[in-house]
Amino acid sequence: MAASGQNADGELTIAEMAEFDMPWAIEFAPGTNMLFITEKEGTLKVMDTESGATATVAGAPEVAFGGQGGFGDIAFLDSQAGDDLYGRTIYLSWAEAGDGDTRGAVVGRGTLDCPSMDNCAIEALTVIWRQTPKVTGRGHYSHRIAFSPDEQYMFIASGDRQKQTPAQDMSNTLGSIVRLNLDGSVPSDNPFADQGGVTAQIWSYGHRNILGMDRDAQGRLWEVEHGPKGGDELNLVERGANYGWPTRSYGINYNGDPIPDHTADDGFTKPATYWTPVIAPGDMIFYEGNMFGPWSGDLLITGLSTNAIIRVEIDGESASEVERIDIDGRVRSIDEAPDGAIWVATDDGKVMRLSM
Repeated sequence: MAASGQNADGELTIAEMAEFDMPWAIEFAPGTNMLFITEKEGTLKVMDTESGATATVAGAPEVAFGGQGGFGDIAFLDSQAGDDLYGRTIYLSWAEAGDGDTRGAVVGRGTLDCPSMDNCAIEALTVIWRQTPKVTGRGHYSHRIAFSPDEQYMFIASGDRQKQTPAQDMSNTLGSIVRLNLDGSVPSDNPFADQGGVTAQIWSYGHRNILGMDRDAQGRLWEVEHGPKGGDELNLVERGANYGWPTRSYGINYNGDPIPDHTADDGFTKPATYWTPVIAPGDMIFYEGNMFGPWSGDLLITGLSTNAIIRVEIDGESASEVERIDIDGRVRSIDEAPDGAIWVATDDGKVMRLSM
């Protein structure tokens, strides 16, 4: 099924390519046309985007499925780009059950043993990070993964788990972005490394529910997060910065209680832009390809409640929305294919290709 529409730069074709069961993240293995898909209940799939063939990848972890929890993100190292999948490192995130009625996000690292697409497995998958502490509830895990340009460090988004106040308490990692070495150990030059414990993991804090993270052409890390009722934020992630949640927000609580807006002298780092009404972000990428030439360097954010891709232009440390591309469904995840086409997955299971 294909649909066409007009955007500011020409004719856009949106073609439905496959269906999966509650896809949460999609990611091309660098250097290939193989698209990996996490299904929220705990299955990892791979799709040959040239032939359309799909297969299940063995060795996926057991996940704590329910609410917003389940299988999460997928990440590969660009330095391992090649023609095949065999032997490359794969990073995965998921929700893990704890004692009693508690859960938390984790990140694991394994190796792909894939002599063929139909004989593909994850070997030696080991948890290298756990969100601390595990708490009750099934929301705001975040668990997106990004790497530094030199691939020496890994950044993990750790949501506030709908508990709010821990985002300002640095004795835990809820409501923060953590920075780790690729084996899960803590870099000695982290901003709070001298405080030890889980505090040493923290790179930035005062976040709510980060669902998109990517680097721009300059290597700077950006993230997009859900506000409460209003106030979705796009932030340039800075070392040691406090982004204010839940003390400051451009939204209000769901029960109608006000939250003070940011002010120039409040001591918190301000978003590059924010949205009220919300866009309900699901994921984001900086576009690098040529197929959508005028978009090169722009940020593409998926919208859940908005059923759209929101295109944002970056100017220094500022950002502004310039366009919305309508999509049939709540857009959960996005990635760029080797040919510059844009692939998205929706909550109702569709995987679509956008091309010009």
